[in-house]
Amino acid sequence: MTLSAKPKKIVVLSGSGISAESGLPTFRDANGLWRNHDWRQLASPDGWRKHPELVLEFYNERRAQAAAAQPNAAHRALAELESKYEVVVVTQNVDDLHERAGSTRIVHLHGQLTWARGTSPRRLRRHIGAAPIRMGDLCEDGSQLRPDIVWFGEAVPAMDEAAEEVADADKVLVVGTSLTVYPAASLTEYARPDAEKALCSPEIEALPRGYEWLRGTAATTIPGLVRRWLERDD
Repeated sequence: MTLSAKPKKIVVLSGSGISAESGLPTFRDANGLWRNHDWRQLASPDGWRKHPELVLEFYNERRAQAAAAQPNAAHRALAELESKYEVVVVTQNVDDLHERAGSTRIVHLHGQLTWARGTSPRRLRRHIGAAPIRMGDLCEDGSQLRPDIVWFGEAVPAMDEAAEEVADADKVLVVGTSLTVYPAASLTEYARPDAEKALCSPEIEALPRGYEWLRGTAATTIPGLVRRWLERDD
């Protein structure tokens, strides 16, 4: 009896650029302002303490925008890779476009808009889909619900898991990220020396060592790369 070979593993590191092509704004849009408020203040524990109603309004709007958006050609192409490869998507994005495109293994570094959590030390989570969170909406333990998002200044619980996935990959594909947000940007450094590594972006400030630059947007570049990988005899 001949055992089939284990499929090669691809880890995709995705950022806001891939969601922007589905119409979702990035932190850089409008100079990082939302209704004259700095997004970093709204996405922070300090902002939550000072203006919780404003923070909830900000994320309710983002949640509604994400629910209305649709996966683009890049999301769909990445999902197709699962027909041949073991694929793990490690994303900085808080939307669910990868899931809706068909990807099945996703590590959300910065949390998910479709989930809320309590503000007690128990951090109980609740799936809310596209529903808004209001002041007075309580978790099962009686604490106020907040977005289940990793805010600026908070630890990134999934970093160790993400680093292990990258270190185990035969191919690492970076798409839609400027590699300026840490600690997520450091994940490129965990790729094995022998792994095939590529970065898709219209422009870059610095290409990580060992990575091939695929110049172009995700929606126009990733489908062609995926076709090549699916047709190639690895």
